[in-house]
Amino acid sequence: MDRPFRFAAVVREAGSARAWADKARRLEGSGFDVLLVPDHLVGPRFAPVAAMTAAACATNRLRVGTLVFANDFRHPAVLAKEAATVDLLSEGRLELGLGTGWMAADYTCAGLPLEPPGVRVDRLAEAVTVLKGLWADGPFTFHGEHYRITDLDQHPKPVRRPHPRLLLGGGGPRMLGLAAREADVINLGMRVRPDGTGPDSMDGGLEAFLAKVDVVRRAAADRYDRIELGTSIQQLGVRRPDEPWSAADSSRQDETPQVLLGTRQDIVDKLRYWRDTHDLSYFVLHHERDLDAFTPVAEELAGR
Repeated sequence: MDRPFRFAAVVREAGSARAWADKARRLEGSGFDVLLVPDHLVGPRFAPVAAMTAAACATNRLRVGTLVFANDFRHPAVLAKEAATVDLLSEGRLELGLGTGWMAADYTCAGLPLEPPGVRVDRLAEAVTVLKGLWADGPFTFHGEHYRITDLDQHPKPVRRPHPRLLLGGGGPRMLGLAAREADVINLGMRVRPDGTGPDSMDGGLEAFLAKVDVVRRAAADRYDRIELGTSIQQLGVRRPDEPWSAADSSRQDETPQVLLGTRQDIVDKLRYWRDTHDLSYFVLHHERDLDAFTPVAEELAGR
């Protein structure tokens, strides 16, 4: 399969509508294909639907999406209608990222129950079925353990058929298995602690990362070549060719594509290696502070 590079950036907020539009236009002109917004109830972040719509209205080519909608925060019938509307208003530029919801502070501060990971993953699997069913033509009925939909025929339908590109992310085997069966795009991340306090520090490193790629490959079976595989760039450090390594940089070295340190050429070569050897072609810049440093890399590799 031909796997051209695509790049996305997570953008969380801006001081005004004009500043938000400027950020979106900057991405559109800088080798990035997608603007992504997170979905948390706490912290300085825009709400996803309004932010995506505003970014889409300010641009012509840029795709808009989420990393990721928390399934526990909204019923999939509500999300299906919101997403279809954004897709229509953006002329088919929506890329919908979806996860279970995980961060304990969101649940605690909002008074929501944080149920065990297995329950949340089961509920997410049903939500994906509901979303795809409601985006299809005609009335949809589904009676599951978590959701009951009866003869619901929503309009508008998405512009992109059969549905907007669906991104699922995660690090645990159950989430990766679900993503392999259902997603168009998979974002490989670290497994999250069951109590929602953060990533599981025991799940890092090259061996664990390659194991996740293997889980996806085996679970996806004959649909593997149709999946866009990627990950988030969590740490970036670009140095000049004549600049020596610092002790801090040496301690941060990591063989996974989630940590990119070195000259621009070093980083380009590392991304090409992961694409050509392990099929990863979709990279998400996780921190807006790294945008200036990473833009030349995105401009060099995007679409190639």
